[in-house]
Amino acid sequence: MAHTRFRLKAGAMLITLCLFIVACSDVNPQLTIQSNKPIMLHPRLAVRTVVKSLTTPTALAFLGPDDILVLEKNTGRVQRVIGGSVHGTVLDLAVNFGSERGLLGIALHPDFPNNSSAYLYWTESATGADTNVLSNTPLLGNRVDRFTWNGSALAFDRTLIRLRSLQQDAQQPERGNHNGGVITFGPDGKLYIFVGDVGRRGQLQNLPCGPTAVCPGPTVVDDQFGGPQPDNAHLAGVTLRLNEEGTAPADNPFFSVGAALGGEVGASLQKIFSYGHRNSFGMAFDPISGGLWLQENGDDAFSEINSVTPGMNGGWLQIAGPVERISQYKEIETTFGNQSLQQLRWPPGNIAATPEEALSRLFMLPGAHYGDPAFSWKWEVAPAAIGFVTGRGLGRQFEGNLFVGAATPQMKGGYLFRFKLTGDRKAIAVDDRRLRDRVADNLAKHDLTESE
Repeated sequence: MAHTRFRLKAGAMLITLCLFIVACSDVNPQLTIQSNKPIMLHPRLAVRTVVKSLTTPTALAFLGPDDILVLEKNTGRVQRVIGGSVHGTVLDLAVNFGSERGLLGIALHPDFPNNSSAYLYWTESATGADTNVLSNTPLLGNRVDRFTWNGSALAFDRTLIRLRSLQQDAQQPERGNHNGGVITFGPDGKLYIFVGDVGRRGQLQNLPCGPTAVCPGPTVVDDQFGGPQPDNAHLAGVTLRLNEEGTAPADNPFFSVGAALGGEVGASLQKIFSYGHRNSFGMAFDPISGGLWLQENGDDAFSEINSVTPGMNGGWLQIAGPVERISQYKEIETTFGNQSLQQLRWPPGNIAATPEEALSRLFMLPGAHYGDPAFSWKWEVAPAAIGFVTGRGLGRQFEGNLFVGAATPQMKGGYLFRFKLTGDRKAIAVDDRRLRDRVADNLAKHDLTESE
């Protein structure tokens, strides 16, 4: 299995045109950090720096050709980049940037600029100033807000939703990870929001009775803020699908279930498109089929690429990777690292022994369905942003391909993978017999070597 290696320098945004050709050769370079330029495997592609002098850039949106809004995670600033130079700050939010929090996601209205709305996912600071102190955020400090673009600045319009950010359980270390933050509009004109599980142990993490190994049995609350039912503080580990003003579309997969239940929990269910997810930094729609694709980070075992359909239950935390490999999931998580899931909140010794047992434990809402990943790595490789190539700007051989980024352990370099899809656009195409099961059997965490 071949791969591309490259390093992203801090403060520089790169238009990356180097590729990893999945399952096409037996080349297995070692995982290393490069001190100079990215290493390319494709002779016709190159990489160039578009702009420097940015601080922790996380996401971007194009206002027009060579006119870009770039988010800075740790400063809360939205910078406008024109012609390769930072033109100025168009918005400055007071963010909590501890761990994976901060200014994280942006989506322009699909009819932009006729509709001047821009949507941001960010983590609010409780102090009114930027901070990385983990406790300095409201309980529902993750928020998606709509702003209006006036040609030179973003002005606040309304808050669509507030989501759990604070991880301050009794007798647990404070955390700020599994925070999600990816947002995008789908071809249906709806806003899709990925929310990480923020360490929760509730029904949406496939713990129907809460953080207990005995279920069916007494229901146990997740923490001092409630759960395991998906109240406002436990609407986590999900992909949400909202109308542009923040309401739940009536054709969402669990809309009628939530309407019948009523109350805060029912309102949460109405917003859900998929659940049973751990955390993601990448979500994209296939421009050919319109299907939703999502990368998902594992703990130590099983990074995933998922084709997400309405009502999907991704299986976390009962399942990671293909359910038939449940024994490998359990072995890795009980023998490697800190040997704990959901930070220190759930012992991996609770993982099921068989695929049948794992499937029987899932919390299945009416109409929900479980689906194996479209592709997995046995060990976590830290996949990140994803996107499809539209058009033939890179050459017709790349049109419609899926690009997936991944980070190195030091988080100052990484990889860009290229995946081809099958003709029906429902699966990952492979031409290496070792990957017919759509699992890369790498040898260790962050390793890319195919061992079969």
